[in-house]
Amino acid sequence: MGVFQMPSLGADMEDGTLVEWLVNPGETVHRGDIVAVVETQKGAIEIEIFEDGIVQSLDADLGSKLPVGAPLATILAEGEAPPSAPVAPVIPAVDATPTVAVAPTPAPDVPKPAPLTTGVAASPAARKLAAERGVDLASVAGSGPGGAIVLGDVPAGGPGAVVSPTKAPASPMVEMRKAIASAMQRSKREIPHFQLSQTVEIQTAADWLAERNAAVPPAERILLGALFMKAAALAAGKVSEMNGHYGPDGFTPAPDVNLGVAVALRGGGLIAPAIPRADTLALPDLMAAMKDLVARARAMRLRSSEMSNGTLTVSSLGESGADAMAGIIFPPQVALLAIGAPKLRPWVVDGAVVPRRLITFTLSADHRVSDGRQANRFLAEIDTLLQTPEAL
Repeated sequence: MGVFQMPSLGADMEDGTLVEWLVNPGETVHRGDIVAVVETQKGAIEIEIFEDGIVQSLDADLGSKLPVGAPLATILAEGEAPPSAPVAPVIPAVDATPTVAVAPTPAPDVPKPAPLTTGVAASPAARKLAAERGVDLASVAGSGPGGAIVLGDVPAGGPGAVVSPTKAPASPMVEMRKAIASAMQRSKREIPHFQLSQTVEIQTAADWLAERNAAVPPAERILLGALFMKAAALAAGKVSEMNGHYGPDGFTPAPDVNLGVAVALRGGGLIAPAIPRADTLALPDLMAAMKDLVARARAMRLRSSEMSNGTLTVSSLGESGADAMAGIIFPPQVALLAIGAPKLRPWVVDGAVVPRRLITFTLSADHRVSDGRQANRFLAEIDTLLQTPEAL
């Protein structure tokens, strides 16, 4: 018998609100199944289970705000017998007396739930609550990232109802900023950061990518960022000190490279879900995974494993912006790679100054695990990989 607990969905999470059960007692579940939805400061997250079994009982009520580690459900292993039920108390017999039949009271009219509005960005919890209250989401103004509707935006009533100004919830973006600030403050305080930067010529990679993209339909084109992500994932596989977690027992290198992608939300804020085994994906598959992850992050449709399994995070400024930036490590990870925007700059090639496309990688690493030697190996490996982009 196992206890399914409230998972930790990142260093900035202390508790979460259970808003939806997707299973019932008696149902069989398998590893990876989504069984619940939890609302956090970063939106609604779909919670996966990591064992096979049968749901014996649901041990937490909907709407409960629970700390990380709190029991949510009891799961029986395959073939395991349920615990013995307590013997029901014996109720003494009573004399039968005539009863007067009472006409049943008609049930009050309940407004029919409004259909879930498609095309409206909303968290799973908000959609469920809107359906229960008969609220058309198209009429609700969202306060979440990118205008998405979150739990606190759904009016308490029928169609057209509004939230009382005196009970208006705190802005989800304010709460997210608080969570990010708290996690980053703790990271800077507890992790001995050091940074190393390297400027890399990416003209060869950019030229190869332009030629490759010209030969395929627009939907199959690959962004330059996918090359950087693949190079970082492969480098992390070779320099294990950059890929893993630091816990109470010290550093544990990860067997897989689950690459975190820092996603800037449209309404502000940042979230870093992970792509599992990114180093094993072909470039088109990695590009598809990045697109899917960004879209679901902005729609607040992420899974718990994507929020907790990252082993190295990459943060990129995209095609335009500052030349370089330095990031803060997302614990319990031990490194973060920040990528500046590519720039056309003078560069010396064979003794001549020529224009070349350049980019600056800045690695933030944990000095408890690595030093400049390992960090330099990691950045040099990325440089080497990007000089032969066709091999990625």
